[in-house]
Formats: sequence, structure tokens, C-alpha cells
Amino acid sequence: MFIENRSRSSKGVDVQLIIYYLLLVAIGWLTIYSSAANQITNNSFFSFENVYTKQLLFIGTSFAIAFIILLIDSRLYVHYAMYIYFFTLLLMVLVLFIGTNINGAHAWIKIGSFSIQPTEFTKFATALALAKFFNEGKTSSEKKYLWLNAFLFILVPIVIILLQKDTGSALVFLSFIILFYREGLTGWILLLGAIAVGISLFTLFLNEIYAVAMLTTVFLVFWYFQRKDRKKIIRNVVLYVCSIVFVFGVNLAYQYILQDHQRTRIDTLIGKVADPLGADFNVNQSKIAIGSGGFWGKGYLNGTQTKLNYVPEQSTDFIFCGVGEEWGFVGSFVLCLLFIALIIRIIILAEKNRNQFVRCYGYGVAGIIFMHFFINIGMTIGLLPIIGIPLPFISYGGSSLWAFTILLFIFIKIINN
Repeated sequence: MFIENRSRSSKGVDVQLIIYYLLLVAIGWLTIYSSAANQITNNSFFSFENVYTKQLLFIGTSFAIAFIILLIDSRLYVHYAMYIYFFTLLLMVLVLFIGTNINGAHAWIKIGSFSIQPTEFTKFATALALAKFFNEGKTSSEKKYLWLNAFLFILVPIVIILLQKDTGSALVFLSFIILFYREGLTGWILLLGAIAVGISLFTLFLNEIYAVAMLTTVFLVFWYFQRKDRKKIIRNVVLYVCSIVFVFGVNLAYQYILQDHQRTRIDTLIGKVADPLGADFNVNQSKIAIGSGGFWGKGYLNGTQTKLNYVPEQSTDFIFCGVGEEWGFVGSFVLCLLFIALIIRIIILAEKNRNQFVRCYGYGVAGIIFMHFFINIGMTIGLLPIIGIPLPFISYGGSSLWAFTILLFIFIKIINN
């Protein structure tokens, strides 16, 4: 029941996706090894005090996890999708009580010398749950509640993550909007989301008074041209009131939800303050490292910014700068192409599949990988604030690699079943 026979379990394994996976994992380990190569003189290569040795263990266990996933009957992922989702939510709640604080986030469970972050596993669990939810189908009387219920699947983990003070991970769950849009969410919702982002940036860059003044001006313009249409006036008034509430909500979230270092990073990003030796230091050193790589790079193991530890967290959040310094523009471009090819391949396979569960899960997988890829590289080159998002399959860490391996290989397993 649980394990398929060999001929059936090997059927439909997409070699292209596995090749992309292996290449990314290999690049990740090589970059982690390079960033910590100066530690070899102090420890044996096989010492678990070395991050590259630990990562080898994580890679080996990830391969074992991938193999087991391919052996398990694909129908079980559909059947137990909701159970997996609620189990990961339970783990996240437990973290609030028994978790360990690392880098300002109370999101880890400490097990000996290793730490596990349940949030990473909740991402693939949410993708499974949403795929199950959309696949079940709704009657006409239930459809009006479809999107409300769907949003609850991502809202609950977001709230728990915010309680863990891990704002960066919470943002990743917004990637499921891609899945919602594919399944019929109106484009107006996406437009409202884009407007909300614009209002947020305007509010943070100036202040809520200027934002309210701008919204009032826009409202008066619309009111003047639509003053004869009562329905449009009522709609505009509702939107105006909601926008004003949203503006003050942004300010409250900025003041009371974000931590001090997160507010400082946002302020430096939008240019409100300059702190080259403080909040800007990591990003400045990262950009120096990437820029110093030039077109071809300095060569493997020949990095200077990374070897001399000018770039903090160079094996996790800022691992991309190691690629840029040693492999240059060419290496960085190839890495980005690998990610883009992986995401496109997932979407193509999802679209080709007639099973709605598979399609929904595929879009969930693509959205999560894209969001991590976009945010990590964006913050490394100074386009986005630093929020501690790992680069999939590349960054050091067991929780991240295991979770992304599960995320991808469940899709590889179910695409032709």
C-alpha cells in the first residue's frame, strides 16, 4: 500500500528536474566549502565543526529522503495532504514554547548540535494542502467562500511565523498568490496587491500624513469625474476609507511588528538613513565581493572578500556573493539560468498534467522556489532589505535543503501518476 513496485515507482521520473537539482546542490556545496576553506588548517576535513562537512551530511540524508519519496505511493501525498499540513502547523506552535532564538527569530528546535526550522517544512505542506483543497471542487453555493478559505491556508502559518518574529519567512507564503491566480483569482486582486505595496513604500519613505494627503487627492479626482454615478461614489468611498486604514496599519506594523534591526534595514534601503558600518555593512561588502569578481571571476578558492570574512553569513543568506566573486558574471548568470530553467520546467510539467492536484502543487512549488530565489539574490545585491531567506539547494542548512528536496521530489513523484 505504502511502497510501490519498482517498475511503477520509477515510471515518470523527470531526469531534467533531477539534473537541475543535482547541479544546484553541487554548486551549493562547492561554494560553502570555498567560503570556509580557511578553516581546514584548524580542523579535519571530516570534523563536524566544519559547515561543509555538515552540509555533506545534509546532502546525503537529502538523497535518502528523495529516494524514499520516489518509492512511496503517490496517492498517499494526496490522501494525507491535510494531515501533513496540520502536523507542521502544530510543530510551528510548539516552537513558540520550546523553540530556540537564533538571529532574532524564535523559530528553531534545537536537537543536540543541530537545529530544525519547522517553518521550512510548512511551505511544502501548505502547497500540498492547497492542491488538495482546489482539487476537491466546490458546489456553486460554496464557491463564494472558495478564496476566503484558500487565503486562510496561508494566513494561519503567516500569523504563527510573525509570532516567531521571522518576518522574512512569512513573506514567502505570499508566493501562493501565483497558484491562486492560475486557479482563477481575478487580476483585480493582484492589482490591489501591487497598489498596497506602492502605498506601503510611499508611507515608509515619507510618512502617513503625506500618504493620506496623496490618497485624498486621488479620491477627490475620482469623485469629481464620477460624481454623477452613485454606485461608483460609494465604491470609491469604501476604497478610500480602507486605504486610510491600511496606511496607518502599515505604520503600526512597522513600529510594533518589525524588530529594530529590520526597521533599520528598511530605512537604509529606501535611503532614509545611512549606516555604512552598521546595517549597510553586510550589503556593501556583498556588493563589493560580487563586483570584484568581474566578468570571469577570481577563480575557485581565490576569493578575498569571502575568505577574509568581510561578508557575514556567506554560507547562508549571502552565499550568492561567493558565486559572484569567484565565478564572476558568467557564473552568476549560469546559476540564475539554472533556477529559471528549473522553475520553467516545473510550470511546463504542471500545465501538461490533467490532474488538478498535480497542477496546483506544481505552481505552489514554482512559486516558493521563485520567491526564495528572487528575495535572496535581491537582498544580496542591495535591491531588497535583508530578511534572512536562504537560496534554495545552495545555502547551508539542513532544514532548508531537506524541505526543498521534499518539495521538489514530491512533485517529481506525482507528475505522471
